[in-house]
Amino acid sequence: MTPLDTNRNRNRDGDRTGTADNPLRPEFWKKPAGEIDAFFARLRAGREPVFFPYRPARPNSGSGSGSGSYGFYALTRHAQITEVSRRPDVFASAPSSSTLEDRSPAFGNSAEGSLLHMDAPRHTVMRRVVARAFNPSGLRRHDGMIAAAARRVVDELLEKTPCDFVTEAAVQLPLRAICAIVGVPASAYEDVVKATDTITGIANTTDRAGLDAVAEAVTYFSTLMGDLARLRRGDPADDVTTTLVRATVDGRPLTDAELGAFLRILLVGGNDTTRSTLAHMLYLLTDNPGQKRLLLADLPGRMPGAVEETLRHATPGTWMRRNVTRDTTVDGHPLRAGDRIILYYNSANRDEDVFDRPHAFDIGRSPNPHLSFGGPSPHHCLGAHLARRESGLFYRELLTRAPGIHATAPPAHTYSGLIHGISHLPCAR
Repeated sequence: MTPLDTNRNRNRDGDRTGTADNPLRPEFWKKPAGEIDAFFARLRAGREPVFFPYRPARPNSGSGSGSGSYGFYALTRHAQITEVSRRPDVFASAPSSSTLEDRSPAFGNSAEGSLLHMDAPRHTVMRRVVARAFNPSGLRRHDGMIAAAARRVVDELLEKTPCDFVTEAAVQLPLRAICAIVGVPASAYEDVVKATDTITGIANTTDRAGLDAVAEAVTYFSTLMGDLARLRRGDPADDVTTTLVRATVDGRPLTDAELGAFLRILLVGGNDTTRSTLAHMLYLLTDNPGQKRLLLADLPGRMPGAVEETLRHATPGTWMRRNVTRDTTVDGHPLRAGDRIILYYNSANRDEDVFDRPHAFDIGRSPNPHLSFGGPSPHHCLGAHLARRESGLFYRELLTRAPGIHATAPPAHTYSGLIHGISHLPCAR
């Protein structure tokens, strides 16, 4: 028996099998942040992947791991996650990358169009359809729009303070920006937020009512995309929807299911990461007044570092799943074809081997090779440049006009499936 086999058996019967100690269960993320950090520090200290049994909660959730045990390996070290990310031929995203179960029945066949669950060569072709719109040069033409949106959101926020920063600012900027880029009208904003929140909660959704809500959200995005596609076929505009309806893949136009899946991933991804980053940044600057003084002393020069450190420290995207396609090793530890692995980016961003004082918030941290947008792989977050640009433009505007703005109470943290977000954060000037 290999050392990993021993580890697998030990964890099947050991104290890590409890619901509260299983880092894929919603109950685990309700613990205090210090306990969560300490838990992952213990896993990192073990230097090898740790197997966690996991009883599937949904029907038709797929087969077990290659060993016959249903569960997953937790990868918690920066080097391990980087290695896996660089080997997408061995560590696949299909059949699912966002749930341990192979696919929620709520998504049906429409999930086949999602970039999250694709591998090369199809992923390469499909991502290329919209990649240019979200690279630095493609986004540059939207700088004026994003800056104007940031000014309007700051105007509205400062008129309403004291207020909830999440509702009045963190939700508003990414929603307005991504909807403008994609071509979604303002009349749909409220429904987009609701559907987005439902979709991001899929990893924590197990009951029939929750699955029905997810199915309804998926249907909403497909219906919205159908309406937008019909509009843009007759009235093209400078937006991503026009790009999508004009695109061809293998000589054919995108199907309705593919168009709907594109809209879903663009709107969900374009909202959540930036929303979480904006909220976390206000609290981190409030909780670290020395770092805030440094930032205020040189907003243009230190803003990029402040954004990167917020992304590292908060890690808005907590984890993703990968699927072992053939017997292999990671960091010298064997894995078998059929095994599921979970990449814990929040743990990698605290890895003591990579980051000095990993729990400190340090806007001058350099280098800062965090994995908050995923590791170096074809699945690196499509919206990474947009999230950085929105966050930097917004905080330059806000702190120039209201340098004293601060959180007035601790945030209400939410781990909505894959996302480490903040649902409420009271603020004042």
